[in-house]
Amino acid sequence: MGDTETNFKKIKMVKEASFEDFLKVDIRIGTVIEVSDFPKAKKPAYKLQIDFGDLGIKKSSAQITDLYTKNELLNKQVSAIVNFKPRQIANFMSECLVLGVYNQHDNVVLLQASKKIKKGEQVS
Repeated sequence: MGDTETNFKKIKMVKEASFEDFLKVDIRIGTVIEVSDFPKAKKPAYKLQIDFGDLGIKKSSAQITDLYTKNELLNKQVSAIVNFKPRQIANFMSECLVLGVYNQHDNVVLLQASKKIKKGEQVS
């Protein structure tokens, strides 16, 4: 979650979207299989590799170091948007956007399913 995403938390509600707009966003459940520090990021972040089953493994940068250790993230299921264009973050190409919510302390809390879900399943 980068600088652009930080601005969204200050907005009460974004522009109205249609159901067709929602259908364009491909949100999937994946399992974190690798976590490493990302010292070149502007804000503290991890580099994640996430297994989305038949969709394959995708990389993401996530500013979640305040609430999650690398060990806590390993094998954790996360929700992510997998059909955004890849985005260059420092020397790293992020291929998906891990979803989270800012808490009252401005830390990102990951959005995740309440039960274990098969990797690659689509959120609807």
